Amino acid sequence: MVKKKKRKLNNKAYFVIMVLVLSIIAFFIGFSNKEKVDYMPKLNNLDEVNSFKEKYSIKVNITYEYNDEVEKDGIISQSIKEGEELTDNLTLDIVISMGKLDKEKLASDNINELGKVPIMMYHGIREKTSSSTGTIGGNVDKDGYNRTPDAFRKDLEFYYENGYQMIRLEDYVNGKIDVEYGKSPIILTFDDGNEDNIRVTSLDDNGNIIIDDNSAVGILEAFKKEHSDAKVTATFFVNGGIFNQQEYNEKILHFLIDNGYDIGNHTQTHLDIKKSSGDRVQKEIAYVYDELEKIIPGKYVNIVALPFGSPYTKEHENYKYVLEGNYEGKSYTTKAALRVGWEPEVSPFDKDFDMTFLKRCRAYDNNGKEFDIEMVFKNLEKNRYISDGNIDTIVIKEVDSAKLTSTNKKVITY
Repeated sequence: MVKKKKRKLNNKAYFVIMVLVLSIIAFFIGFSNKEKVDYMPKLNNLDEVNSFKEKYSIKVNITYEYNDEVEKDGIISQSIKEGEELTDNLTLDIVISMGKLDKEKLASDNINELGKVPIMMYHGIREKTSSSTGTIGGNVDKDGYNRTPDAFRKDLEFYYENGYQMIRLEDYVNGKIDVEYGKSPIILTFDDGNEDNIRVTSLDDNGNIIIDDNSAVGILEAFKKEHSDAKVTATFFVNGGIFNQQEYNEKILHFLIDNGYDIGNHTQTHLDIKKSSGDRVQKEIAYVYDELEKIIPGKYVNIVALPFGSPYTKEHENYKYVLEGNYEGKSYTTKAALRVGWEPEVSPFDKDFDMTFLKRCRAYDNNGKEFDIEMVFKNLEKNRYISDGNIDTIVIKEVDSAKLTSTNKKVITY
């Protein structure tokens, strides 16, 4: 009887102890959770901003301003104040200092955001050596519309070594020139959707495309790996056959979009617009937009590269169908159009900028004549666009103020 009574007392004591232990654990868990509530720190420089972005899933918008009081890369302001609780779905706006505004340095570095921008026009990248073509330089054909792989590699190195950074055509059209201080923007375009733009040799074990190293994208991707500081992009304008690799076309389009390239419209059959009916023009442009919408909905650019550069004037009766049309219930609106040109275009901040009729430079060799690569870039030495490194400001020479279009960006003159 005594042992039985003692066992009951032990069970009761055990129960009480367990309740106390669990209560203490619960208290500390609750206390710990309260301590885990995150509060906004004071950010002092760009490095701290980058660390903050890595730690928290909060959208961070960064803009840059010249500031006489805050040193370069220091924080001028932050929209979420120090000590405020951090919750989901917040957006943090940060203004970072570019240091003191030094107009003498801007002038000595010839910063000029009303300068010219080259839009380079390529077509095919043909697998021949430069010595076997029987043409000038790296041209495959006598007119220079196609380049050898070796010549295209040298083109990219030439642009890079001369301070040009690739930007998206769509960003240029939208006035978003994201280029480092002292560098100049350049835009690469490819017409016709040639197989050699991105030739697929096979699929890997995971079903991903394997790209021919001597195709345009193979060369661009290799350049990207060799130059980690380079921005690599291009816009490919396709016809109805996309890239003429039916079994791979869908994978190709997704690869390009996922890796920083853009896709535009070059009509279904490479139509000569000035020689066609209005209905035919609308049918062909609507067809390509519709095909792209099926495969990469909303991810292509509403830009047309005019086959043959036709028509040669916006006053042509068919030109209105380049910009807007409807065919069998499929309507479209084109934001910008590209000509077959000869010289660089004006800055998007120039009052003469017309995104609906943009000139391009043919990427070919002709011994420094007739606007070949050598001639184009020699001419650009006098009037190239040179960036201040800030997409939110426009730096121009005081004497060029009358050329500036109306803008919401901050304008700095010297």
